[in-house]
Amino acid sequence: MTAVGPATEPYGTELSIETAGLSKRFGRQLAVDGVDLAVPKGSVFGFLGPNGSGKTTTIRLMLGLAAASSGSVRLLGQEMPGQLREVLPRVGALVEGPAFYPFLSGAANLHRFDAADPHVPAATRKARVQSALERVGLTHAADKKVRAYSLGMKQRLGIANALLAPRELLVLDEPTNGLDPQGTREVRSLVRSLAADGATVFVSSHLLAEVEQICTHAAIMSAGRLVAQGTLAELRQGGQARIRVLTPDTGAAADVLARLGLSAAVDGPGAGETPGRASLSAGPGRTESNSDGGVLYAPLPGAAGDGAVAPEAVVAALVAAGVRVRGFATEQVSLEDRFVALTGEGFDVVQ
Repeated sequence: MTAVGPATEPYGTELSIETAGLSKRFGRQLAVDGVDLAVPKGSVFGFLGPNGSGKTTTIRLMLGLAAASSGSVRLLGQEMPGQLREVLPRVGALVEGPAFYPFLSGAANLHRFDAADPHVPAATRKARVQSALERVGLTHAADKKVRAYSLGMKQRLGIANALLAPRELLVLDEPTNGLDPQGTREVRSLVRSLAADGATVFVSSHLLAEVEQICTHAAIMSAGRLVAQGTLAELRQGGQARIRVLTPDTGAAADVLARLGLSAAVDGPGAGETPGRASLSAGPGRTESNSDGGVLYAPLPGAAGDGAVAPEAVVAALVAAGVRVRGFATEQVSLEDRFVALTGEGFDVVQ
């Protein structure tokens, strides 16, 4: 996992977003506390954290929508907010939900927003609006008044507004909020296509499954502080892998693991469950019934250094001790596990 330090350290590549010591205080409350973000150009970057962790405030500071108490921000290589007029035409954003004129149609709203942008030609406005509506799947509702739009449709219209002109950086705050599964898949595909076209996409979200499916990098916020950032693989590697043993001989297996220096926890017979109906983890949020005995979990030390234990050595020791091993697996830490370990808080996970 990448350590949190100066924003230019983690990647050694060109950055679309770079913050250093970014802080925001509201009276006595420090809402954003010394955040050093490094968002590589061309990445799909997930910005994670529970409600109230400072994600939206950080985004507002990045875009010049709020003044920082201290620290600095660079967007697309330019200082903010000093170069705001030069930078913002290259940035599309959807922050804190879309706001539109309810008595105008979706298309009319986009025409008005586009007309307010002095950097785009009026001659191609109609074509740009049509293209943006097509990209978010709202062509059929272009002439419907926004007051009749569902929350998901308004969310799509907000994304369409961010796409009215070619953007080098897209900042999307909870882009799948209110969307049905089909709409969520469409936004997911849209984000991938934007990245494929060369844009950097910065996605703030509390839906872990969405981030894992579309993002290449991520950062985790907790109580206003940035606690981790890196590629998804780096974030997962920051946690400890574990072994899972399925056996009817849970007591004997636990003794063997203890002799190997592994601290086992039992899930199944011996852990308050009905014998013969052990709960076997099948991924986040899922369990399976199993009649082959209990399940033991134990953290597995790394592959190198003192205390390292190879999985095959664990199996050999169990078999040598006469433990009936009916299932064995190594499990890598999930992004959800890392989030809970870093923040101590739960997370909304969509399957």
